Amino acid sequence: MYDEDSHEKDSELKGAHFTVELPGDREYLEGSSVRPAHLDDEAARSLASGAVGMMPALIREDSGEGGEKDSVAEKHVDAGPRSESRPEPGPESAPSPEPAPAHAASHRTSHAPAHAAGHRGNPLARLSLPAKVLLGLAAVLVVVVIAGVAWVSSLNATMGIAGEDREELNAALASSESAVTEPFYVLLIGSDARKNDTVSRSDTIMLARVDIAEATVSLVSIPRDTMIYTEGGYVDKINSAYNNGPAATVRAVSEFCGVNITHYVEIDFNGVKDVVDALGGITVDVPEDIDDYKAKLTLSAGEQVLDGATALKYARARYDVTGGDFGRVRAQRQVVEAIARKVLASSPMDLPGVVTELAESITTDLSVTDIISYALAVQQSEDGLTIYSATVPSYGYEQGGVSYVGTEFDEWRAMMQRMDAGLDPADESAAIPAEQLEDERLGAATNCAAPRDYYYLAEISGFTSEDVAQAGVDKPGQQNSHPNELLR
Repeated sequence: MYDEDSHEKDSELKGAHFTVELPGDREYLEGSSVRPAHLDDEAARSLASGAVGMMPALIREDSGEGGEKDSVAEKHVDAGPRSESRPEPGPESAPSPEPAPAHAASHRTSHAPAHAAGHRGNPLARLSLPAKVLLGLAAVLVVVVIAGVAWVSSLNATMGIAGEDREELNAALASSESAVTEPFYVLLIGSDARKNDTVSRSDTIMLARVDIAEATVSLVSIPRDTMIYTEGGYVDKINSAYNNGPAATVRAVSEFCGVNITHYVEIDFNGVKDVVDALGGITVDVPEDIDDYKAKLTLSAGEQVLDGATALKYARARYDVTGGDFGRVRAQRQVVEAIARKVLASSPMDLPGVVTELAESITTDLSVTDIISYALAVQQSEDGLTIYSATVPSYGYEQGGVSYVGTEFDEWRAMMQRMDAGLDPADESAAIPAEQLEDERLGAATNCAAPRDYYYLAEISGFTSEDVAQAGVDKPGQQNSHPNELLR
């Protein structure tokens, strides 16, 4: 019968030209390239009804002048009887189609075996076993990478400094582009908010010089009561800068020491307990017997393995230790050194877990990847990590009824010169290189408010930074009495 709808559709195709991408022989299943062919409307109809075995044919309708139209339609052509031409439908019966040439039939009517058809539907089935294994490993790797990125982002958010504080801190810090190849300085701040405190206190201030290439760290403690001029021009203690934020503390310490500071790390001493416990304890060489009722601490001299709670008490004790606050800052350096050594002794597999625990107790501009990369670089050193330790040469001083710590300027300048040269800052016999001797900024302490004529003041002071117990050795003439001003 005559189908009017069908006739209209056929009329639309008349006179149009199509470009059809045909597969080659049966080798198409093994990856042979497709062959483009330009067909008129009659040939296109024949192809559409031909036995092409459900092969996809991408048909692009061409314009009258051969120009390609924008739209591209992908069509899947069902298999059917192959014919070279088909007459226009009409009321009378259509003649039988002429058979296709033999070679065309052999190419176009051949059907792929059942297993090949299955492979065509599932590309993975065509992969060899090694390829499947590699693909599986790649998928696992992608999942691990995604999880790792999430972990790093989470820790960076936990440790990071946000908002205006971060912007101001970035402006105060030096560039860290050459941190792996050149030594750099880090400011370590220990905040110690205790029960009933309304604000945190900067109880610990340390300047660290880090030399990744030489696996060397120098730590110098700056007494919290060091007398300085604030940015506002009045006299105060150096830890007062902490109340104005990290950037103000960086600027104050940078001017006092005469160096550019690259990184900032703030340690919450309340979190030290958990960090030490996570590390399985730390080993500290206690320089003297301690029975400090205020700190609730009793320790015997010698090497001791401290758990988290004991390490925190040791870092706080100052009433029954030689040197009072000077003795305490030495203990705090010991705790920081012991933690650093234990972290660096961690295996690469354990290091992420250790960093996770550390992240809960520190605030820093450093990223997780920075910390891990520095740690791994130091671990590769043949000689291991070297740590030097010292305290700013200082003495107890009182002015206007307020207790301060005065600075011994000449000794401090020489200490900073040794530190900047990578020498032991406490080794007064070390020869200072010309480069550091000529650097007038090193140890200049231009913001220090203590008297420049300090020799007599240091001599009559109740004690100085040298009046601390040495590990395993007591200094001659040491006294266990402590000036009241540093015990308040």
